[in-house]
Amino acid sequence: MCVLTYVPFADNHFVLTNNRDEATIRPKAILPQEYVQFGKKVTFPKDSQAGGTWIATSLDYSLCLLNGDSVKHISNPPYLKSRGQVILDFFEYFDVKQFIETYDFEGIENFTLLIFQHQPITQIHQLRYNGQRLSYEQKDPQKPHMWSSATLYSSEVIQQRNIWFTDFLTNFKTTPESLIDFHRNGGDGNPDNDLQVNRNEVLKTHCITQVIKKETTKMEFLALF
Repeated sequence: MCVLTYVPFADNHFVLTNNRDEATIRPKAILPQEYVQFGKKVTFPKDSQAGGTWIATSLDYSLCLLNGDSVKHISNPPYLKSRGQVILDFFEYFDVKQFIETYDFEGIENFTLLIFQHQPITQIHQLRYNGQRLSYEQKDPQKPHMWSSATLYSSEVIQQRNIWFTDFLTNFKTTPESLIDFHRNGGDGNPDNDLQVNRNEVLKTHCITQVIKKETTKMEFLALF
């Protein structure tokens, strides 16, 4: 839930790759499996503590939620609903428009939600909620994108990560496997801010999850400890 990359390929295909950075005391997630949410088949890893998820994919959509909106905020618990529930709730709605217009965001901590619409062509919907107001932006699906959590990373670090991503795209053949390698090893050797984080064994990258969307969609999951 802390860094996400999107890379488009020909024929409306794309790959999403996500690192989940969490406190080491947080229980490990339940491995991805298919569940039925509001009558729709959805595949996701489940947070064993709160029961929600940070990334999911279905026939029509893939979603990923990052903690925080565009700037770092001060957490002010308790909140009415876990952010991990937002993705699962999305599948109750007919489409993105109905979700935005109908869903009750009140009482949820700040987040960035990326919704990747599969058909008829890929569309990227970016929703940011700052605790009071929801903002919406469409991203160009023909270009690669990278998002990092403003909760964990300063604007300077986020900018540096974007440079690493651009360098990777320029210098390496882009495949699902090379993207996993980038998410494991990208950075400058500073474990506080590398793609695979380790902040004094207190906060670490728990796992890498990848969604590969081709004619069908599959999810890969790599536990890191």
